[in-house]
Amino acid sequence: MLCFVFAAIVLASLCSTVAGFGLTESGDSYIVDTSAGLIFTVDSTSGDITSMKFNGIEAQDSSKYSQIASGIDADCSWVRGGHDNNYITVTSSVSPADSPNSFPSFYRLPAPPALLFSTTLPDTTTRLSIWLLSTSMTVGVEDPTNRRISTTAEPSVGELRFIARLSQTTIPNGYDVSDIVGGTAIEGSDVYLVGSETRSKFYSSRQFIDDQIHGVSGSSIAAWMIIPGTGYESSSGGPFFRDIDNQGTSQQEFYFYMVRIFDLLLCSAYLRHTFRTPGIPRQNAAFRTGLHGPYALWFTTGSTPSSDIDTSFWDALDVTGWVSEADRGRVTGSATGYPSAYSDYMTVGFSNSVAQYWVRTDSDGDFVSPYMKPGTYTMTLYKMELAVATQSVTVTAGSVKTSNIASTEATPTAIWQIGEIDGTPRGFLNADLIETMHPSDSRMSDWGPVTFTIGNDVDTFPMAIFKDIGAVTVKFTLSSGRPVVTVNDWTSSTPSVPDQPDSRGVTRGTWRGNNIMYTYSIPSGYLNTGSTVNTLTITVASGSSGSDFLSPNIVFDGLRLY
Repeated sequence: MLCFVFAAIVLASLCSTVAGFGLTESGDSYIVDTSAGLIFTVDSTSGDITSMKFNGIEAQDSSKYSQIASGIDADCSWVRGGHDNNYITVTSSVSPADSPNSFPSFYRLPAPPALLFSTTLPDTTTRLSIWLLSTSMTVGVEDPTNRRISTTAEPSVGELRFIARLSQTTIPNGYDVSDIVGGTAIEGSDVYLVGSETRSKFYSSRQFIDDQIHGVSGSSIAAWMIIPGTGYESSSGGPFFRDIDNQGTSQQEFYFYMVRIFDLLLCSAYLRHTFRTPGIPRQNAAFRTGLHGPYALWFTTGSTPSSDIDTSFWDALDVTGWVSEADRGRVTGSATGYPSAYSDYMTVGFSNSVAQYWVRTDSDGDFVSPYMKPGTYTMTLYKMELAVATQSVTVTAGSVKTSNIASTEATPTAIWQIGEIDGTPRGFLNADLIETMHPSDSRMSDWGPVTFTIGNDVDTFPMAIFKDIGAVTVKFTLSSGRPVVTVNDWTSSTPSVPDQPDSRGVTRGTWRGNNIMYTYSIPSGYLNTGSTVNTLTITVASGSSGSDFLSPNIVFDGLRLY
C-alpha cells in the first residue's frame, strides 16, 4: 500500500484535550483543526489539500490545490492515536500500478502551525587544461512530460515534489526573479520576459546545502518550507544541486522538489556525473528510494522560523523508512592540503545508493557530519564545488567514526591561468547573474565573440561560450626559455561526447553539469616566444545545432597553460 499521509501531532507532555484539536468529516472532506491557529482540509477522494486557514486567513488558492506532483488521485482514511490520542494521521493511498510512491506528512503542536511531510518510494609537453562545468548539446525545449528516466524506481508522477498552490490575494510576496505575472514566454513555457527582465521559476532555486528554509508572505501571514536536518538524504544531486522553490502565477506556487528526474540529468554533477579532476574517479549515484523527508510547510505571522526543528517525535510514529538518531552514526575529522584562501569554502560530502549528506568545515578544516544511516559511503572533499579528494568511510549505528581527508588536487606551475579552478565559473563575465536571469537579459554583458589578452581582468572572460554566438580567443606571449612551439596553426582533436547534461543548462539559472577537465598536449613547434603574440581560439564542437543561447555551449571553470 502506498500512502500520502497528513498527521497532527501534540507533544506527549501536553493535555490531550487541547481545545479544538480534532478531525471532522464533512462530505468528501477531512477538516483538521490543529488548535494552533491552522485549520486545513484534505479531499478524501484525492489526497489534495483544499484549504489551509491560518488565524482565519485562507492561504490556499481556490482554483488549484496543494499536492504531491500534480495530484495522485488517492483514496484516503484517517486514524487518531498516540499518547492520549494526541495525533491524527490522514493516509492517502495509491496502488503500485498507479504510482510507485508513498507520501507521509505530519503536523505537530504546539509550535507555530506547520504541516510536516515526508515521501516514501519502495525499493614535458606543454599542456593546456580547460576545466568545464557543463556542456550542452541539445537544441530547443522538450515537453516536460517526456523528460524523465524510465526506471522501475522512478515515480510515475515524474516529478517527486510537494507543491503548495497558495493564494496570490493573501500571500502575494514571492520571489521577484520567479514572478512571471504579465510576462511573455521566450523559451518553452517556463522562461518569460516581464517588462525588461527575464524571469523563471528556475531562478528561484538555491543549492541544497543553503536551502533548509524558503518562504513567501502576505499581510499577517507567511508560509515557509523547511527541510530540516537530513531532509535531503534520499534526494539526489549532492550539496550543490538546486531546484525550484517558487513561481508567481495566478497562484503563489511554493515548492519542495525531492527528485526531478530530468533536472538531475541536466544540473547535477552527482547523478551519473563525472569529475575528471586528476586523481578523482568517476562517481555514480542512483535514484534513491525510501523515505524522503521529513519536511515542513510552516506558517507564521511573518517572522522567519528556525530551520532547526525537532523531529524526534517521529521515533514513536512507526513511519516506514524512518531511522532514529540513536540508530545512526556520525563522522568527524579534519580536511587538509587545500589552499588557505579556501579555508571558509570547504565542504565534505558523503554518498551511497541509499543516502547523501554534507557538512561545511570550519576555518581550520574540522568537521562533524550529520547523523547518517549506517553503511559505507564515498566521502568527498570539495574545494568550493570542485571534488579534490575521495575515500571510503563506514558508518555504524551509535558510533562516531574519525576519518581525516586530504586534498589530492594537482597544482602544476602555470605559465598562465584564467580563473580560479574551484568547480564554479565565479569571477567570469556574467557569472554573478546567470543563476537569476536568462543569458539574453539586457542586464547581462555582451557574450561576444570575445578576445581576451592574458593580463586582462578575469571578469572580461565569458563564463560560457555558445556555438551560435562565437568563440573566445586568448592572446598571450611567452618569455624565452620555453620550448619554441606555437598554437596558431595547430588544432586539437575533438573530445568525445559527454553523457550529461542532455538538455538546457545556463538558460535555466544553472551552470551545473559535468565537471570535466580537458587537457590538450600542444606539440613542439607551435608556440612562439619573445614578443610574438600567440593566439588560442576555443570553439564549441557538437553534432547538434541550435540558435543563440539554445545552441550547444560550454561553461568554464578555469584555463591553465603549464
